Order: sequence, then C-alpha cells, then structure tokens
Amino acid sequence: MKDWYPLVEPYDRGMLGVGDGNEIYWETCGSPGGKPALFLHGGPGGGVLPANRRFFDPSGYRLVLFDQRNCGRSRPFAGDPAVSLEHNTTPRLVADIERLREHLGIERWLVFGGSWGSTLALAYAQAYPERVTELVLRGVWLVRPSDEAWGFTPQGAAHLFPAEWAAFCDPIPEAERGDLVAAYGRRICDPDPAVHLPAARAWMGWELSANTLLPVEPPELDDAALLSFARITHHYIGNGGFLPPEGLLAGVDRIRHIPAVIVNGRYDVKTPPAQAWDLHRAWPEAEFHIVEDAGHGGSEPGIRRLLVQATDRFLAAG
Repeated sequence: MKDWYPLVEPYDRGMLGVGDGNEIYWETCGSPGGKPALFLHGGPGGGVLPANRRFFDPSGYRLVLFDQRNCGRSRPFAGDPAVSLEHNTTPRLVADIERLREHLGIERWLVFGGSWGSTLALAYAQAYPERVTELVLRGVWLVRPSDEAWGFTPQGAAHLFPAEWAAFCDPIPEAERGDLVAAYGRRICDPDPAVHLPAARAWMGWELSANTLLPVEPPELDDAALLSFARITHHYIGNGGFLPPEGLLAGVDRIRHIPAVIVNGRYDVKTPPAQAWDLHRAWPEAEFHIVEDAGHGGSEPGIRRLLVQATDRFLAAG
C-alpha cells in the first residue's frame, strides 16, 4: 500500500496580483498535462510546505499550491505589524482561488484541504461547485461557535492538555481571562515588539500543541513568521472564520454531487471527529474515514495513506 510520493520540485511559479494591494505566491508541480488539483494549506496563515506536494502522484497530477494572503511568500507579509489584515477574509481568499484558476487556464480541478484548508475548500466549492471535480478533506474545521469554544475555553481541549493550557492562560491577567481570544488580540495587535512577540509566542504555543497523536517538536519560526502566523490565525478565529451566519453545513446541498473523501483522526484534539461526522451526516454521499491511531497531523501514517489512496483513486477515475 502506497504511503506518499517522493518530494518533487515545482516546474513553474510566480506572483499573482489579487487586488487590495496583495500578491499571492503560487507554484505548480508534477505533470503539466496532468489532472489539475489544488492544495489548500492550513493555519490560517500557515503557508505552503514542500511535503504538501507528496499527497499527489507527480506523473499524473498538475498540482497547484499557493500561499494565502499575507503569509509565506505572499505579499505584503503579516510579519510586519504595520501590514493591515483588513482585506484578508474568507470571501477574498475564495476569490483569490478563482482568480488563480483563471490565471493558470484550468477549467476544473480537484480541491484538497486539511484543517483550515478543509474550511476554505468547502467555502470555495460551495461558491463555485461547477469548478470542482472532487474534494479531499482532512481534519474538518467548521468554525462554529461550539468549535471555537472547544479550543479557547477551559471546558474543551484544556482538559486534555492542562499544562499547555496553563501556559496559554498565564500571560493574561485574571481579569481578562473571560475572553482569552480578545485579550490576546489586544496584545498581538500591539505595535510594540515587547508586547506582540511574547503574545504571539504564547498564542502559537497553544495553537501548535496537540497537532499529532504523539507529541512532536513544533516548527522553528523566526519572529516575523511567528507574528504573521499568530496575527492571521487570531484574525480568523476572532471573526468566526469570516463565514456566513448559517455556517458551512447549510451550503452542503450545493456540493453533494461532488465525489468527496473525509478523513479525521480519532484523537484529533484540534478538530475533533464530531465536526467531520456532522459534515458527513449532512453529506452522506461523501466517503468518511476515522483513523483510529491518529491525531490532527496530515503526515501521520494512517491519515496520509488514506489521503494518497483518495488522490490515486480520483486520478485513475479520470
């Protein structure tokens, strides 16, 4: 059974102006004449990683990846605290995807997203169902108020990671702990590095904990990358993912005809399987998998095998 594919380098890349003074970095790899596919990274604000290319057979796919607004190699970069995130919203990211599709001359494509990437994939597919051939979704995040309460109140993931939760709470005075998201927002958005950098470190310390079944070392991030990631992630969490009030489940009927695979780790603390299950109940036609020995990480063996099986099967189907 195939695990995942060897790492390949892009054969083309560029910057695309998407309005509001933003340029997004994009790259393509694999076969120029292959089946088009789009990979959507997580975070939000995480940026593209080389390993993201490995879920796709490079001999058969024309794979497109891009850094979403203000992160990775896209510009302007949110690691500069003076850069506004005013125009960084889900509807604008959806519009960026469609502009990139048109720029590359792609008619329709498979869309693959994990964690925040699953959120964005669902939002894009619901806006442009005629442009999506298949969906592959991992670690489903619906960004409902109940989902946010799980991550940012003492009644949720804090019960499983008490030391990490304490480290997240400790920098905030007791009087402000009733709304930790707002308290961190005031600090992360402060122009003073002596304020925003410690806040960004604490915020990302909590964000990057519990990503896999077994703990792994978090990625090394310089101060600018750390601040960018923290600012963008907080920006979306503090604004309900910039999703419509009815949420993503209300739009599932627009995409139920699209072949789809949903994969979630049983012990995913960041996006617990109840969210993937709720999506599957609204969309029973979608193939649904719970991986018993996995957490949130897309590179965990059981999860990546199912994801590669999905992309292989959709490639074979044409």
